[in-house]
Amino acid sequence: MSSPEIKLLELYMPIAGGVLLGWFLGYILPKSVPAYLGQFLFWIGVPISIVAFLRRTNLSGPIWIAPVAGWAAILLGAGLAWAGIKIRAYFQSNVGVEIDREEQNQGSFLLASMVGNTGYLGYPVTLALVGQEYFGWAVFYDLLGSTLGTYGLGVALAARFGTGAHSFGQLLGAVVKTPALWSLGFGLAFRLLPLPDVVDTSLQWFAWTIIALSLILIGMRLSQLSSWGSVRQASISLGIKMLLVPLVLGYGLRSLGVTGLPLLVILLQMAMPPAFATLIIAEAYNLDRDLAVTAIALGTALLFFTLPIWLWLFGV
Repeated sequence: MSSPEIKLLELYMPIAGGVLLGWFLGYILPKSVPAYLGQFLFWIGVPISIVAFLRRTNLSGPIWIAPVAGWAAILLGAGLAWAGIKIRAYFQSNVGVEIDREEQNQGSFLLASMVGNTGYLGYPVTLALVGQEYFGWAVFYDLLGSTLGTYGLGVALAARFGTGAHSFGQLLGAVVKTPALWSLGFGLAFRLLPLPDVVDTSLQWFAWTIIALSLILIGMRLSQLSSWGSVRQASISLGIKMLLVPLVLGYGLRSLGVTGLPLLVILLQMAMPPAFATLIIAEAYNLDRDLAVTAIALGTALLFFTLPIWLWLFGV
């Protein structure tokens, strides 16, 4: 087999294994376990793993391109989704629709087309296909791009299209309290601090354990998704999020001189399926939960088929 095929096989086995294990555990363990595991990963696991991986990450070069590309992907996805909404409205102009419910559906459609699972899923994919050297690009894309886009623009859109009681300021304030953002600053400040070999090795071991737990958490959450409606709309949003946006911006970045592994890392983050945060926001703002659930589930499965495309087009 060629090198890309070996990399994909090495990636698919642990990802599929972790997600399937999580799926199984989601059925036999108490329903509260994924919530507790998610809290542990959010507050402790992921922040420490970011610090650990940054110690072996190459931060030279124009790493600021990563979050800029992340925002470009978010805005392009939102723009294409909005164009799709307008086209659909034009053809349905003579059909009676419940306006309130229609707007909630539009809100979920926009969110699913914009922000991806660049943390829990994007990190392991990047580490497996690219390695730790350019992991910092994925972290910058996720924290300064996806996270801010989700709880900034994403919440603003949810407030516009939904009827939830949660205030914009409350969810936007969650960005400032995100421990991963603080760990990014801490990791950058102390990444060159010498540590005993046993401490550094333990940090790396812990970080990889967190990656495995993240995959298990994805499987557990997927096992609790009960609705598979809105397949057609979900497919359109996934076409925007996971195909059109990476394709357009991938070639755009290449034409601007971004090549090699940095480009591949950015592409992998752009190509991630919709983030679980889209479902959280949909529930908080009373958007179309069925559409959010379907997009997440289908997108996670679709990733296994789209990754070879990006390795073929942009792999090095």
